[in-house]
Amino acid sequence: MSQLPARVDVAVIGAGLAGLAAARHLHGKSLNVVVLEAQDDVGGRIRTDIVEGFRLDHGFQTLLTSYPELGRQIDTEALDLQKFDPGALVMMRGRSYEVSDPFRAPRTLFSTARAPIGTIADKARIALLRARTLRGDPRELLRGQDLPTVVALRCAGFSQAIIDQFFRPLFGGIQLDPSLTTSRRMFDIIFRCLGAGDAAVPRLGMGALPRQMADRLPGLVHLNTKVASLDGRTVVMSDGRRIECRAVIVASALPAARELVALPERGSRRAGAVYFAADKAPTDSRLVILDGTGKGPVLNAAVMSNVSSTYAPAGKHLVVAALPNVIEGDLEGLARTQLRSWWGPQVDAWRHLRTYRIAHAGVEQRPPFHPKRNIALGNGVFVCGDHRDTGSSQGALFSGRRCGELVAGALA
Repeated sequence: MSQLPARVDVAVIGAGLAGLAAARHLHGKSLNVVVLEAQDDVGGRIRTDIVEGFRLDHGFQTLLTSYPELGRQIDTEALDLQKFDPGALVMMRGRSYEVSDPFRAPRTLFSTARAPIGTIADKARIALLRARTLRGDPRELLRGQDLPTVVALRCAGFSQAIIDQFFRPLFGGIQLDPSLTTSRRMFDIIFRCLGAGDAAVPRLGMGALPRQMADRLPGLVHLNTKVASLDGRTVVMSDGRRIECRAVIVASALPAARELVALPERGSRRAGAVYFAADKAPTDSRLVILDGTGKGPVLNAAVMSNVSSTYAPAGKHLVVAALPNVIEGDLEGLARTQLRSWWGPQVDAWRHLRTYRIAHAGVEQRPPFHPKRNIALGNGVFVCGDHRDTGSSQGALFSGRRCGELVAGALA
């Protein structure tokens, strides 16, 4: 049992990205901070397990290198980010088709144009969408007319084919929303980030991100320490220990946060992920692999060992299959059946490593969507997390820093 202080300036409940960002800002202001985490490691939903030498992230997760808060808060060089190639490999009718960003990978111009994914007009509209989202202040994208993403795509003239073959598996996977009912404001932001930067993973797995942040808070993070309740600004642990605080920051995921403070209920996005070990990679591509049928349940997949060799032991390969909004039933069987339709009987020889069923992988962000929700609850209690901003690593990091700045100002 870790030794907890009796009094602190600020107690931060939750050692996910938001809580760590808030704690680091406050620590930098020379305030006395403690971070209380119920789980056995930092990161919240962003963690990496090592299983038989394979690195398994909790779900198929990536970082978008153009997120502003990454450069502001994280030593990305130390993370040694391993980048996916821009674009996607679309699996359809037993074949694979590369659909890339010819602005960033000019060699793919002709293969992308010839791929039977949507129409030439659809591809021209994607170029226009790219130009629109990259132009000007990105904050303006969060103030534009809001619609469900699928409605916005249809209004922009995209065919049902390109929606089902490209947008649904790619953005439905990123936003854990196969129905594409998420706010077009969030879609625009993510589309911009994909055009302006890369999708990547740290060389040692996604868990390296929160671990780097926690290493800069030596002795301040207490694991396996569950908070049971708040009594004003007194934090009460499940074992009865108490900490008196000048301010409290609730940085847990929304379902856990709502057990401590009054917050509006919001629906959860669910996610399933299945990991397989293979002796031979089914493709040497570093692209995200998309289901071009529009049916799923696997919307996207990746050979993670192609992106970062450290994700698998020498001579082995790691394949992840992502099933957004699917956490019930035989996920391994569902994934194996679909991947067999892509790559044939070699899939039968793959060894199942682990299945993740994540009941709360993020909050719903339906239109009208407004980021920067209230973080000051009164009486010295504050709240942060991606549910207070955009549902992303960027949103979690920004929310945590914003909350830390507000608390530091209140205690000054």
